[in-house]
Amino acid sequence: MQFNATKRSVQGSSASRRLRHAGRVPAIVYGGTEAPLNIELDHNEIFHALRKEQFHASVLDMLVEGQKQSVLLRSVQWHPYKQLVLHVDFQRVDAKKIIHTKVPLHFINADISPAVKLMAAVVTHVLTELEIECLPANLPQFIEVDLAATVAGDAIHLADIKLPVGVKHLFHGGDENPLIASVNVPAAKKGDDAQDAGAEAPSA
Repeated sequence: MQFNATKRSVQGSSASRRLRHAGRVPAIVYGGTEAPLNIELDHNEIFHALRKEQFHASVLDMLVEGQKQSVLLRSVQWHPYKQLVLHVDFQRVDAKKIIHTKVPLHFINADISPAVKLMAAVVTHVLTELEIECLPANLPQFIEVDLAATVAGDAIHLADIKLPVGVKHLFHGGDENPLIASVNVPAAKKGDDAQDAGAEAPSA
């Protein structure tokens, strides 16, 4: 994805407030061998971009005065109760260097799985994103978790899904094979099934 930015020469809280009143958002770009760059963004453009999942998990093309730079979105500061973007941080990306970031998980085919179709099971998403490392060219926008073959009682772990080529999961001293999702029949449903089975049983 591509977005536009303008260099920002004036800094400080007062200058930032003036920018926001003018429909602009202060931001910064850091990383690499260059010094941090203070920029400003159009609020409407960045607000709508931030509503797209792709903007959060892609290498972005930032256009600054006709020059293109590859960056990753790193953090966003929102107003406590208004739909206003207050500040954005980006990190420069080197095509030859490994990046660390988070990508969303997309759970697919739950509606056709035996667990859901036959048992009315509920799929609980324990994780919704994974922290990974890869080269920028291998960065996936999302990772799919296929639930088509799941049955009631299944537990889907990291080892059960296939990561894209060149992508490695990062863990920080925790479980190397974390739980991704669980598939369970609600207790109320189990009780109904037991009652139905008892009602259908022939009398002695």
